[in-house]
Amino acid sequence: MEMINELKENQIFVFGSNLAGIHGGGAAFDALSKFGAIYGQGIGLQGNSYGIPTKDDNIETLPLDIIEKHIVDFIDFAKTHLELEFLVTQVGCGLAGYSIEQISSIFKKYDLSKNVILPEAFL
Repeated sequence: MEMINELKENQIFVFGSNLAGIHGGGAAFDALSKFGAIYGQGIGLQGNSYGIPTKDDNIETLPLDIIEKHIVDFIDFAKTHLELEFLVTQVGCGLAGYSIEQISSIFKKYDLSKNVILPEAFL
């Protein structure tokens, strides 16, 4: 897994979050401590980060079909913000417990804009 420790201007750190916005571990903690994620906000653009929920308000893993809906919302958001470059982490493959194949197959179903950069493992 590629570690993202800094961002260039107009880059956004895309991480797996929970609906409660408790960014306590994994990439979510990096988003909070390094990239402006807002404690209590679980979805969308916050600072130089974007949260894709993979867990619910009780920090239980969401079903894949619900995660897919959040991924589609992210893809649509990225298409309307071409001035930004979105660096996607291995969303859902850490604390949420899904495999790289399960999550990468969701991204592969959709036409991504060139400003969405997937992790190498998803390609």
